[in-house]
Amino acid sequence: MTYLDVAPRTAGGGRRKIEIIDQTLRDGPQSWWGMRMRRDMGLPIAGELDRTGFHTIDLVGSSIFEVLARHCREDPWEQLTSLSRAMPRTTIRAGTRSNGIVTFGLTADSVMDLWVQRLVAHGIGSFWIYDGLFNLDKIGRLARTAQAEGAKAIACILYADSPYHTDEYYAERTKELVALGVDGIELEDAAGLLTPQRTRSLVTAIKQAAGDLPVEIHFHSNNALAPINYLEGVLAGADIVHTASKPLAAGVSLPSTENTVANLRYAGFDVDLDESRFAPVAEHLLRVAEYEDLPVGQPAEYSLFLYRHQLPGGMTGTFKNQLRQHGMEDRFEEVLDEMARVREELGYPVMATPFSQLVGTQAVLNVVTGKRYSVVPDEVMIYVHGFYGKPVGPLDQDVLDTIMSSAKAKTYSDWEPPQPSLEELRKRFGGSISDDELILRLLVPESDVEAMRATPQRNRDFAPTTEEGRFIRRLVETAVGSYLHIEGPGFELTLEGDH
Repeated sequence: MTYLDVAPRTAGGGRRKIEIIDQTLRDGPQSWWGMRMRRDMGLPIAGELDRTGFHTIDLVGSSIFEVLARHCREDPWEQLTSLSRAMPRTTIRAGTRSNGIVTFGLTADSVMDLWVQRLVAHGIGSFWIYDGLFNLDKIGRLARTAQAEGAKAIACILYADSPYHTDEYYAERTKELVALGVDGIELEDAAGLLTPQRTRSLVTAIKQAAGDLPVEIHFHSNNALAPINYLEGVLAGADIVHTASKPLAAGVSLPSTENTVANLRYAGFDVDLDESRFAPVAEHLLRVAEYEDLPVGQPAEYSLFLYRHQLPGGMTGTFKNQLRQHGMEDRFEEVLDEMARVREELGYPVMATPFSQLVGTQAVLNVVTGKRYSVVPDEVMIYVHGFYGKPVGPLDQDVLDTIMSSAKAKTYSDWEPPQPSLEELRKRFGGSISDDELILRLLVPESDVEAMRATPQRNRDFAPTTEEGRFIRRLVETAVGSYLHIEGPGFELTLEGDH
């Protein structure tokens, strides 16, 4: 089969237009750089991205807020304001779970609503809202909150591979989401599990169920199939695809903007982007990767192993570190097999936050302790009690009995998730803090907030330079002491200081 010039035409006979959502500042660095995209790394390309003509630019999520504050020592509110103001032509997007921010547990409705309201106040005009168990009341309330602030609300469907996640299942969930009054539907394949055939049938089912609402597709390239799946998806009716600049694309990330646009045009679709902006963005990101010693995107090879464990790429390193701490790194594949077994026993939850962490942590504990379910995290107990929502498949009764037999599990029988008011939460921090500060304190431990405020803001220059210039830059940035002297052919530099 060839995809050349097979795109369906519009009613008027013209080429159908496909919109692009850019993930260069959000999912690209989340996938390859562990979310460590500081302001000085992103701001120089914000103007180029803004002028490219993207439908939307995805920028932030709650976990990124935590990483910026705790690890980059950078105020995430200031970064969000700077970047959103630098991109006035384009709608800026944030992502959120319907019932939780940062934590793998549950977050009070009052905090979820304030989180959305404050993001809008700082420049966010669109949200993708996800919930792996489709808690419609939570999704609907948060969508209405976003829309009341003037932002769009896109309901996100997370793809999972199981006997229960059929095309019919997803079509029914799509109809329920449409009935909530959302502004669009997004299908996300975070682990790169989709095949071209399944993409074709699934997108067709979702598009039919979505009616007049636009359908977005957001597929990761973990298994090298996402570029083909994008073509299958748009041929099946998808209106919008998500991409990232090439240095932050491919592999565990999404297909590159450069390749996707070329493929879509070769296939007969119209993509209205300014390609002259692609190269400056990519060149800047390559310099950032070089200066900061960060990886760049590498294509993945197809692997059947992925379908056995369905582990999102970002969790692999965490699992290996946990096993290394117990001297059991050589049992990694055993953990993956156990994870597949745990997922089935817990009713096939979609392998995305928070369920991928719940399943993965339980699998590690089962292997490390040598006795399955002898140690069960609180979040797993909360899950089996139904507080995250109704599992798509039945829970294994023997496993359920084992979990419920513990004294701690019994305490959740009459438990209700706390729903403190904002006033009650403010009292924890003195009662007079701003909304932005309250959100920050709830997301990040106070010690990390104080450390962030005590750290001078970093403002590294990533401008192009020669090889010699890069060498001198490294010497200057890594030098210790109060004196540095550099000599070369026709060049001499001496730096002196008090520190």
